[in-house]
Amino acid sequence: MRVDFYILKTTAEDSCLQFACRLTEKAYKLTNKVYAHAANSRDAERMDEMLWTFRQGSFVPHQLLTTSSERRAPVSIGAGAQREAEGDLLINLADKPPEFAAGFDRVAEIVGGDEASRQAGRERFKYYRDMGIKPETHQID
Repeated sequence: MRVDFYILKTTAEDSCLQFACRLTEKAYKLTNKVYAHAANSRDAERMDEMLWTFRQGSFVPHQLLTTSSERRAPVSIGAGAQREAEGDLLINLADKPPEFAAGFDRVAEIVGGDEASRQAGRERFKYYRDMGIKPETHQID
């Protein structure tokens, strides 16, 4: 499993979701099966909306997963207890790594510019390192 941390400098509202949309689009264009794991249902719904509008001319077929829905789109978004057991890319927007992260080839951890996000990111970094994984870190302007 490969884990990449994307450290955002900005503290602007929705900056993590905006970056997640950009990353999702790129992964989709590379024909990856993507699951975006949001911290809560509100953030999952917000990302669902943003994928339609984040960039003019962009089209990313996606679906918001509920406890009763089956995955049909190449990109899915969920939160909380909702889970995806496998895939090409897990984009984690939650404060903790989901238990099912090991079912993915790649994990993208997005860390906001505020101190609370940075601290949660440090804890996630330590979690992966303790698993024997050497995460890569990318500073994003």
